[in-house]
Amino acid sequence: MNPDVVIVDTGVANIASLRFALRRLGCTAFVSNDPAIIGSGSKVFIPGVGSAESAMKSLQENNLVEAIQNLQVPTLGICLGMQIMAKSSEESASGKLSCLSIVDAEVECLKSTDLALPHMGWNTVSMVKDSILFEGIENEHFYFVHSLAVSTVASTVATCEYGSVFSASVEVDNFYGVQFHPELSSKAGSRLLQNFLELDI
Repeated sequence: MNPDVVIVDTGVANIASLRFALRRLGCTAFVSNDPAIIGSGSKVFIPGVGSAESAMKSLQENNLVEAIQNLQVPTLGICLGMQIMAKSSEESASGKLSCLSIVDAEVECLKSTDLALPHMGWNTVSMVKDSILFEGIENEHFYFVHSLAVSTVASTVATCEYGSVFSASVEVDNFYGVQFHPELSSKAGSRLLQNFLELDI
């Protein structure tokens, strides 16, 4: 089996909406937690929704940590998928949770004294650097659902503000991350997914 596009089965994510969004773009994605299948894909998605602790436990149990870290193809982390690409997360009740360490950043709880948490709904992003992911997208809103976020770091390409400023998108070599859900973000999200599918690295 040599699937073209693979969605990593983290054991916790809602994968259906991402598969539907990709299908609307003419792309059939294969869902797997098999390191060999994930390693054979030409594009890989690490999907969002769920607990970082549960996701990392699932990745470890299925021997996917090194498999993901060693990917050489375009890989897109969405929401939780972007967060677990960081070094660690504050989400764990027992202290900082070690993550994939692909992005040199920490995942921190959103700090807001007057805004409801989680951050849920449409918000704009501000570009910090040029990014092929956002080509053809200007002043658009994206859909967010989260209570934690990646801090702003050297690999941040776009930010968002909700009480404080956080990374809306990061890029490290062939790894890309977005805190929002492009699969739920109408035309702008579809364009971003299409841009990712057309990447040639």
